[in-house]
Amino acid sequence: MDQAKHYRHELKYAIPYADYVAMRARLRSVMKSDPHTRADGSYLIRSIYFDNADDKALREKICGFPKHEKFRIRYYNDDFSFITLEKKIKTGNLCLKYDARITEDECRRLLDGDIEWMKDHSEELVKELYAKMRYQLLKPRVLVSYTREPYIFAAGNVRVTFDSGIRTSLYSKDFLGEKVPDISATDTPRDMILEVKYDAFLPEVIQDLIQFSGVRQQAFSKYGTCRRFG
Repeated sequence: MDQAKHYRHELKYAIPYADYVAMRARLRSVMKSDPHTRADGSYLIRSIYFDNADDKALREKICGFPKHEKFRIRYYNDDFSFITLEKKIKTGNLCLKYDARITEDECRRLLDGDIEWMKDHSEELVKELYAKMRYQLLKPRVLVSYTREPYIFAAGNVRVTFDSGIRTSLYSKDFLGEKVPDISATDTPRDMILEVKYDAFLPEVIQDLIQFSGVRQQAFSKYGTCRRFG
């Protein structure tokens, strides 16, 4: 792949709604809202995750493999005019992501099982997924949906997000439907997943703003949470 990429730190925390409200008020004093959000400061993310019949990606996550990867297709606010294929590599708390644009038609063909067009695609990532769909038997397994409220801070290239309303659907033919038949993936839908991403360092001012009593870093996988239904 010819994309110049580097690993970023990625920390995750499960926080109750009350802590989210207090933390958001503090963050807004120094961080800016992501300019790509809707009027309410959030956007809807839907991601189609790939795995094989042996649940390779899921098992690597659950078993705590030191390095693992996942492929997903992602789009925002149910807008099919901008769809990306992504490959995410995790090594401990470090994350590396590659992405490539695909069209709605290409996405629908892939979901329908028509993948031969992928082997001659202009994007190397599409060709890599084609090879792994052929030889690792990767296929679309689950749709993960949630609402994200993102904030950015220039120093350290910091991105702080609050994710809520995590929902899931296992029916691949409906992944690009106008109405997605999904269900809640968590037992406490009002709780938030706080994610903190940054490059080489996390500025002290941001460290102070996200410190709350009882909030502990933890491993949390939206994909793993949504796969508990099948």
